[in-house]
Amino acid sequence: MPSMTIVVPHQLTQEEAMRRIQNLLAEVKRDYGDRVSDLKETWSGNSGEFSFKAMGFSLSGRMDVTPGEVVMKGNYPLAAAPFKGKIESMIRDRAEQLLAS
Repeated sequence: MPSMTIVVPHQLTQEEAMRRIQNLLAEVKRDYGDRVSDLKETWSGNSGEFSFKAMGFSLSGRMDVTPGEVVMKGNYPLAAAPFKGKIESMIRDRAEQLLAS
């Protein structure tokens, strides 16, 4: 299964970055609800597991919030490869907005 890694730097405290990033997938669903569904996420400390469907494709992965960046690693089906850039861009754009100082 292909994977993607998105790294978004931030200038926030780790606690504030964590508070904001926990809203990331809900914000993506709100903003792109016509393309995102079946959102699930669980958090333990500064790490979270997530899964959702984007444009009909199932994606899953992990988010880790560190003092200087948020690292999101995900897996997606091979059939979604043509949409990888669009999916990554959608997530990265929203994460950058949420983590802006």
